Amino acid sequence: MLASQFAKLAVPAVGRVGVAATLVETGETVSLAGAERFPMQSVFKLPIALAVIHEVEQGRFRWSQPVRLMPADMRGGHSPLHDQHPQGIELTLQELIRYMVTESDNSACDKLLSLLGGPAAVTRYLRTLGLTQVVVATTEGGMAQDELAQYRNWATPVGMNQLLVVLHKGRTLQPANRALLLGYLTSTPRGQKRLKGRLPAGTVVAHKTGASGTHDGLTRATNDVGLITLPNGRHLAMSVFIADSKASEAVREDVIAQAAQVAYRYWSNSTKP
Repeated sequence: MLASQFAKLAVPAVGRVGVAATLVETGETVSLAGAERFPMQSVFKLPIALAVIHEVEQGRFRWSQPVRLMPADMRGGHSPLHDQHPQGIELTLQELIRYMVTESDNSACDKLLSLLGGPAAVTRYLRTLGLTQVVVATTEGGMAQDELAQYRNWATPVGMNQLLVVLHKGRTLQPANRALLLGYLTSTPRGQKRLKGRLPAGTVVAHKTGASGTHDGLTRATNDVGLITLPNGRHLAMSVFIADSKASEAVREDVIAQAAQVAYRYWSNSTKP
C-alpha cells in the first residue's frame, strides 16, 4: 500500500522520483525506484561530513585546528562564506563542517574535500562502512563548471537510507560526534517545505537537502534525506530524490513533503517499541 502511495504521489513531479522509507529499529523498508541512481547535489555533503568526523576520530584531524580559506577557495552558488568573506577567512575545522552541513556552504564543502584528499577518499571511506550505493566523485566546483557533472555524485534511495541507518545507530561514530552532526542536521534552516513540510509541528527531523538550478524548464535534482523521530519513539530514515523534473519548485517540494507524510503516518500507527 505504501509503495503504491509513493508511486501516485510521484506523478506530478513530471520526472524521475526515487523514495526509500526505512523503519530504523526493524529495517523494514518500502521504496519506489529504490535501486535507481539519482544525482545527490548537496546531499553529498552528508557523507563528506562522516568522512571528516572519521579523520577526527582517527587523530588525523582536530576539531580546533585552524583552516584558512583563500579567495581561490571560494565557490559560487550557495556559499555564505563567499558572500561574507570573498577575500578569505580562517575558521576551525568544526566551524567549517557546521557551515557545510547546516548552511550547505559550497566553499566549506570543497575545502573539506581537499583536506580529505578529494572525492575518491570519501567513496573509499563509505566502502569501509559497507555502503556501496553512494558515490562521491566530483566537487562543487566541478559541478559548477559542467551541469552534467552532478550525475557523477549519485546515490540510490535505498543506499542513502543505509547511510542514514549507520548514522542513527552510531556504530562508526563516537557519541559526542554523532550528537554534534545530528544537531547540525536538525538545526538547518534549509528545506523547510520538503521532508518537514507536512509533518506535525515540532517533529524532530535531522536532514540534508540538495538541489540543482533550473535551466530551460528542467530541474536535474531536488532532494531531501534524513532521520525523522516518530511519536511512538521509533525513527524513520527517509530519502526522496527527484531528478530531471519539469514541475515547479512548489510541486517538487510538495512531492517530497507528501512522501514523508504518508510514511510518517504509516509507521506512527505501528505498535510502540
